[in-house]
Amino acid sequence: MMSKSRLVRRIAPLLPWLVLLPAAADAQHAADVVADGAARIDPSAVTDPAMRSLYAKAQWRMLWTAAAADALDTALAARDRHGLDHVRFQPLAAPDATAADRDVARTRTALDYAHALASGRTDPAALHQVYTLPRPKADVAAGLWTALQAGTLATWFDTLAPGDAEYRQLSDAYVRFSRAAAAAPPGPAIAAGLIHVGDTDARVPAVAGQLADSGYLTAPAAEPATTATLYTPAMAEALKALQTDYGIAADGVVGPATLKVLNLGAGDRARALAVALERRRWLARNPAATRIDVNTAAAQLRYYRNGTLVDTRKVVVGEPGRETPPLSSPIYRLVANPTWTVPKSIQNGEMANVGADYLQAHNMVLRDGWIVQQPGPDNALGLVKFDMANDQAIYLHDTSAPALFERSQRHLSHGCVRVEDALGFAQMLAEDEGVTDAWQAAQASGEMTFVPLPTRIPVRLLYHNVFIGDDGAIAFRTDPYGWNDAVAEQLGFARASARRAEAKAIDIGP
Repeated sequence: MMSKSRLVRRIAPLLPWLVLLPAAADAQHAADVVADGAARIDPSAVTDPAMRSLYAKAQWRMLWTAAAADALDTALAARDRHGLDHVRFQPLAAPDATAADRDVARTRTALDYAHALASGRTDPAALHQVYTLPRPKADVAAGLWTALQAGTLATWFDTLAPGDAEYRQLSDAYVRFSRAAAAAPPGPAIAAGLIHVGDTDARVPAVAGQLADSGYLTAPAAEPATTATLYTPAMAEALKALQTDYGIAADGVVGPATLKVLNLGAGDRARALAVALERRRWLARNPAATRIDVNTAAAQLRYYRNGTLVDTRKVVVGEPGRETPPLSSPIYRLVANPTWTVPKSIQNGEMANVGADYLQAHNMVLRDGWIVQQPGPDNALGLVKFDMANDQAIYLHDTSAPALFERSQRHLSHGCVRVEDALGFAQMLAEDEGVTDAWQAAQASGEMTFVPLPTRIPVRLLYHNVFIGDDGAIAFRTDPYGWNDAVAEQLGFARASARRAEAKAIDIGP
């Protein structure tokens, strides 16, 4: 039998680890150490390169103290702050597992959760055929090692997700809607059919209830049966606010598009918010201070100069089936009076049977088998093109159909981005970049003329159907491209019917 003094000498080097474990785990850990003869991890049980690197640094000793384990458990318990509460991260080891097994399981779980916070649970490149937006670059294995050594695991987890005000606001909203969904199951859908101000309709109480639940209308008080079904001007005004938030024509009329939104419950909104948080975790944490962000889900452009939002305007983006892809691509020059070389997909599609009369009427000519539209106000690109450096033939441009900007649903193009008052926007960029004289001379020439920018302006084409509006409040849009489902399922949500854009393209422009 081993003497008491000899046993003490055997386990003395391990005491700093043992005293930090909770009582129950302490006893199990000590028993494992005595039985195995050393508090070490079997290298053959760890195959992940990042984990092998961690344990090699620790000389294959266990990493997790009781305090660190508690910090991990606390972080996982609060993962609803990131819309990740439906995700089952790598399970911790079974209660009867060895101390080494539990340690490896915790490391695997910590890395899995850290990756989700730092760069997203899903890989956007696997979800989109084209995705070129820069991803965050975080060495979570190195970060975990440092946090474990310093005892700062809780603080480290807090630094991984985006820390900006928009992310926090979306996070608060997710928690609020998800808790509301858990507290009350969704009610029956409101049946189809128009409701105008002054109509008496049995569906009005349900409409009022949905508006109240969504925060657009003060909760309706009990009313006499003779007036409870009256659709009032006050309800219509509340409905207009909802319609504005969802990009629907704000006419106060309960119609098909509005009913789709009214029939969304708290759970639907929580699901959309979880996807919104995930999409933001995909993005680099420090975007260029001077940049152009185009939100294709909302058909809106925002121009930032030196970190300040200086301009917002409407855009027309790709219709479903010809979606504007999520990509990063800089504007490197302005093109005054551009020609438009019709893509072969359009030339052999919508324009397959056009004749000489059509070409002449639209100021088009044939050049080496390509249809080219000459410069002029009727050109599909309008009077300015913002050339961008990418291999997808995607760029910003003017349009000969400015009336489309008045539509609430602006997913109408073949994939490029049409900019409202593009000439005014080009003038703004020219002034900011110090090429005003060159730009104005190019415009006056009447010919296609290129004006290089001294500094490329980064453009991000984003897809955010939940975002912070210009008024500082959360704005929702439907899912015009049906892209949310694939992300939501990876986040552990049930599949829902995609709510696509229903606008119909009315021209052949890019």
